[in-house]
Amino acid sequence: MKLAILSREPKLYSTTRLVEAAEQRGHEAVVLDHLHCNLVLEKGKPGIIYEGNKLEGFDAIIPRIGASVTFYGCAVVRQFEMMKVRTAVESQAIVRSRDKLRSMQILSRAGVGMPKTAFTNYSDEVPAMIQQVGGAPVIIKLLEGTQGLGVVLAESAKAAQSVIEAFHNLKARIIVQEFIAESKGADLRAFVVNGEVVGAMKRQGKEGEFRSNLHRGGSGTLVKLSRAEKAAALLATKALGLGIAGVDMLQSKRGPLVLEVNSSPGLEGIEKATGLNIAGKIIEYTEQLSQKKKSKPKAVTTSTPEVLPDTQAD
Repeated sequence: MKLAILSREPKLYSTTRLVEAAEQRGHEAVVLDHLHCNLVLEKGKPGIIYEGNKLEGFDAIIPRIGASVTFYGCAVVRQFEMMKVRTAVESQAIVRSRDKLRSMQILSRAGVGMPKTAFTNYSDEVPAMIQQVGGAPVIIKLLEGTQGLGVVLAESAKAAQSVIEAFHNLKARIIVQEFIAESKGADLRAFVVNGEVVGAMKRQGKEGEFRSNLHRGGSGTLVKLSRAEKAAALLATKALGLGIAGVDMLQSKRGPLVLEVNSSPGLEGIEKATGLNIAGKIIEYTEQLSQKKKSKPKAVTTSTPEVLPDTQAD
């Protein structure tokens, strides 16, 4: 199998582990910087030019698209899809997962447990919005934030109103969520590949920190998920149409509550915490995708414009 890993940083732990796991299974793995991919659009002949050469002969790709380049990265993944190259994570699924509000709307409709969440475009509605999520303290999140950045804990209703109004004045889009005190600064990360939880860890924030992200100094340890926690992770992943995902959950008095579903979860924390070969699981899944019989393209009539398929209806 000739495999392309879309990553801007070939020396990152996740990227090097995927290359290593692919080569151990006898595959050719090439790292491509998706921002250096030029897309060529022509009737019936979609193509990609990379460093002056046309990309050809790939059986599958594994996207590692950073949040800051979601738009262009997904365009590159979509171009590979149009070229009939299998992808471990579909472009539309990445788009869904990156829009926090949209993803939570999808999860809510699917019956996934989550913290009470509110969204408004008007500062006048702030007091009511705080009450709708259970009152202070509350968590305020930027919709475009990643790795724990853009997340604020407001201890009082007055503090929450000040923070929300400040974000609104800056034209920043935010959501407000209830604070789950019993989680005590910890959350669970379930790593899902092809509809199976292949590893899980508990992430604990450092002392005095309510965010448990490893990028914020948190620590990860091996954990065994309950049946309800596994079910929540799988349901969330399925609802967003992701083949690979990191599902972040809080343990609460009313069961697991999903915070976020990450479409490009890092491998370093989960592999070190569990001692498992998660990269190998991803390569195995990609092998299965590449072995599937490629479907024949549907005929397109001149009277009906072609629409790029969304594999999971929203």
